[in-house]
Amino acid sequence: MSAQSTLENTLKEILRVVKPLREDWTTRSQIIDELRGAVESVESLRGATVEPFGSFVSDLFTRWGDLDVSIEFSNGSFVSPYGKKQKQRLLENVMRAMRQKGGWRRYQLIPNARVPILKVESNLQNVSCDISIDNLKCQMKSRLLFWISEIDTRFRDMVLLVKEWAKAHNINNPKFGTFNSYSLTLLVVFHFQTCAPAIFPPLKDIYPGNLIDDLKGLRADTERRIEETCAANIRRFQSYNLRAENRSSLSELFISFLGKFSDISLKASELGICTYTGQWQAIKSNMRWLPQTYALFIEDPFEQPENSARAVSKRELTRISETFEMSHHMLISPNHSSLLATLVRPQMLSLMVRTPDWRRQPTHPQRFRAEGSHSPTPSNNNGPRQPTRPQVHRVVRSPSQVQPQYQTVKPKGPSEVQPQYQTVKPKGPSQVQPQFQTMNPKSHPNRATFKKPPLQTYEDQRQQIWRPRSDRPV
Repeated sequence: MSAQSTLENTLKEILRVVKPLREDWTTRSQIIDELRGAVESVESLRGATVEPFGSFVSDLFTRWGDLDVSIEFSNGSFVSPYGKKQKQRLLENVMRAMRQKGGWRRYQLIPNARVPILKVESNLQNVSCDISIDNLKCQMKSRLLFWISEIDTRFRDMVLLVKEWAKAHNINNPKFGTFNSYSLTLLVVFHFQTCAPAIFPPLKDIYPGNLIDDLKGLRADTERRIEETCAANIRRFQSYNLRAENRSSLSELFISFLGKFSDISLKASELGICTYTGQWQAIKSNMRWLPQTYALFIEDPFEQPENSARAVSKRELTRISETFEMSHHMLISPNHSSLLATLVRPQMLSLMVRTPDWRRQPTHPQRFRAEGSHSPTPSNNNGPRQPTRPQVHRVVRSPSQVQPQYQTVKPKGPSEVQPQYQTVKPKGPSQVQPQFQTMNPKSHPNRATFKKPPLQTYEDQRQQIWRPRSDRPV
């Protein structure tokens, strides 16, 4: 067997271990139900809804992934009625309610974070949870990542592999000056934009505008407008017949990913990573990125000009660059004796050794520390997507079948990509044509079609129940 085939098979084996099973989806849904019960038991929290976001919603989490949850008080608007101090007090109320209800442990309130957070651990599979208040912008970011992932199935696989590789080398922990999972995901997006031929377009060709600036007014109308815009632009990109198709295998994409960022510490002093344009950009030429105070700049495409890699320190950036270079050298060398040690953590290595047939899974998947938060249309040779999601409370709708009317503008792509398709701009509220969905219980609910008002499907019954938005569980 060739070295390339060995690596390809190894990557697929890693994915079979790390991808969530049906029970992992079910467990997280149960955790959300338990949190909802605790919230509803407190008078001051009545009327609030509980909504997941992050890698769980974008479908970019592993079996050991944590769960991000937002408790919503915004009453259908994108404008939160609470400031930072009020959010801190609300989280204290939530923590007291959870203590009374039971089923949780390891409470840690972080009131002075940019977004106040309550960290807890559920007794169900030891899943770690980050709870915040009115975190609507992160919910929308999660949805956009999910929609982007539908362009090519290899994206989700790459994100899961990169997360595991980064954890194996201790470069996926912002507390210690390395990447958070969101910035790692953006690196994969950027790689898919800049490989040849490109797999992804610049994100401005999917959503032309700064998402954070458009989150205003009535939530339902704004969400629908964003959804329809993304749907039309993704459909245009996929249907552009003159676009060259990238047929790289997963192993080829992974190797080129490592090679691309092997000198990231050298480039970072002058260049920033911009997935919005799909290009390296000179920091000095972008006034919004100045003054240059960060070791590495990976712009958040949905909240420009925020730096998603602001936690990366200069010292750790050097080590990060060395890790990319060392791993790249290891994977292209003919000697693959330490291949697994390069790609996965020791705990994963022992699991893979014990499960050669890949049918047996760990009894307690949450014994690994949870990963940080932060998501297929064309066919490829990377196999089917792993177990489908049985239910989720607030379904993320796939934009692939929305049929909006659109305006056209000429997009500007990265230098190596010259797309000729046209990009749809967000529409005004008066132009919105409501679309709804029905869930197919046999498919991932995020890939539902748009037919009927939002539905809630329960695990133990096929009946679907519609509720008004204010009364629906998340």
